[in-house]
Amino acid sequence: MVSTRQVTRLTRVIGFICCLGLLSVAAHAQTATRPNVIIIMTDDQGHGDLGFHGNPKVKTPNLDKFARESVRFENFYVSPVCSPTRASLMTGRYNYRTGIVDTFMGRSMMHPGEVTIAEMLTQVGYRTGIFGKWHLGDNYPMRAMDQGFQESLVCRGGGIGQPSDPPGNTYFDPVLQQNGKPVKKTGYCTDIFTDAAIDFITRHRGTNFFAYIPYNAPHAPLQVPDKYLEIYKAMNLAPSEFPAKGHPIPANTDADTTARVYAMVHNIDDNVGRLLAKLDELKLRSNTIVMFLTDNGPQHPRYTSGMFERKGSTHEGGIRVPFFLRWPGMVIGDRSFGLVTAHIDIVPTLLDFCALPRPRNVEFDGRSLAPLLMLQVGQKFSWPDRMLFFQWHRGDAPELYRNFAARSQRYKLVQPAGAGNQSLPPNAPFKLYDMLKDPLEQTDIAAQHPDIVQTMRTEYEAWFKYVGEARGYEPPRIYLGAPQENPTTLTRQDWRGPQAQWNDKGLGHWEVQITRTGAYTFNAQFPPVSAATVAELKLDDLVLTQNVPAGASNCVFKTDAKRIGPARLQAAILQGTNRIGAHYIEVTRLEAAQ
Repeated sequence: MVSTRQVTRLTRVIGFICCLGLLSVAAHAQTATRPNVIIIMTDDQGHGDLGFHGNPKVKTPNLDKFARESVRFENFYVSPVCSPTRASLMTGRYNYRTGIVDTFMGRSMMHPGEVTIAEMLTQVGYRTGIFGKWHLGDNYPMRAMDQGFQESLVCRGGGIGQPSDPPGNTYFDPVLQQNGKPVKKTGYCTDIFTDAAIDFITRHRGTNFFAYIPYNAPHAPLQVPDKYLEIYKAMNLAPSEFPAKGHPIPANTDADTTARVYAMVHNIDDNVGRLLAKLDELKLRSNTIVMFLTDNGPQHPRYTSGMFERKGSTHEGGIRVPFFLRWPGMVIGDRSFGLVTAHIDIVPTLLDFCALPRPRNVEFDGRSLAPLLMLQVGQKFSWPDRMLFFQWHRGDAPELYRNFAARSQRYKLVQPAGAGNQSLPPNAPFKLYDMLKDPLEQTDIAAQHPDIVQTMRTEYEAWFKYVGEARGYEPPRIYLGAPQENPTTLTRQDWRGPQAQWNDKGLGHWEVQITRTGAYTFNAQFPPVSAATVAELKLDDLVLTQNVPAGASNCVFKTDAKRIGPARLQAAILQGTNRIGAHYIEVTRLEAAQ
């Protein structure tokens, strides 16, 4: 059923393209100059964190001006949390089909066989660069540089200061990964990423480029330069200061947290202004597609444009976000569309606008927005309805009905229970909303329309089966000993197991792939031990132990790998009857010359 629907959609889109003259746009792109592409995505910035959306406090003049110049999609959806959104943005496919099910514990590594928009653009001569947060795998073969980005300056894991980072890393003067190597940078992270993007654009202004700028702000930890924070610390940010619409801001909202978020957004706005000004200076404005979106709703309670809930929820506050697109050379700006659209639509849209061939053996879940974007003022046409699906919760594999939403143009079916670590309660109720009459989800009409609930539930069930069929949910493996990354640093971001945690008491393992036989060292690193103890390394059935003196913070094991293939790796220190996992393991294959 799903495959038939996809074929029907493709036929319709081709028809739209022919009718609207997009084939001539593609021909022009092939014979003249394809457009440059910039995608800017912020982290945990909600729909209400923009002046353009009615927020009276946050200062976003550059983004507000950009919104007025752009085509705006008023019902644009992403996933409830960040890694799933990023996977869909890069591939045009639902995240469950890419191997991404969560944000950590080995569940946010995208299968390297997925074809990204960076790889597609590289095939036709684009220069590609990423500057910010990748969050789809820290190690070969899943890094951004392994997935089509020729230049990369990124933070590890889910962001700066998390367990994938070196201890003590902050948003100021951070250690980042530049083309696969750790580099200490000077300055504030958002400024650093923007500087790198501007340098990339300047160097490649004579050819086509794709710059992906996924800022890690305003995600926690809420670290921001004082000059921005002082502006918002001086404001009254009480809930009563914001528009009273839809769902109210919680009364216990923390003003200091809101001040820090708005300060970080203000800094982002300044950096977006710098970036757009550089395009004007280099005379690249008319032939550059610039997109702006956010990866999910806000992490903390604050103004959400009256929408219900926030990050992690499949209610509107968790998944409906800003999406603005500007291409002055081809697309009429300062317009908005209320049609239901999503992150999975961006890759198909860019394929049309950049005249890219469809990758072989890749099925897209998204629909090209090019027919909408190429409409002239007053022009009308039919846009067939469709159903979009969103789901997220913790765990190694998705569970049917747990924290999901199905969205058609008119209706939305939501079963919000089971988000995060909460299990799905028995007989959890389904909620139904008429989004044309009730866009802020204030009145549940499920009891009045059991037929619509059942139809949408059946569609969701078919989708859930479909996205899990391709490869299941076994994680991709981190390669050890490969010449593309040697040594390899394993972190708690990607370990797995029932005891795997981010705190100092966790114990997990890594699913790895030995790529070459020979001698390896395993440098297990952990917080300094208070008393002499024993360290243990497990590589499948092989178990090695060493004595560790008091005060030590690492232990190096050496062994030979006698076979190529999958393996399970674990390192721990023994504390009485407890085994505490290493925070990092640096794995090095020793070359023969050594």
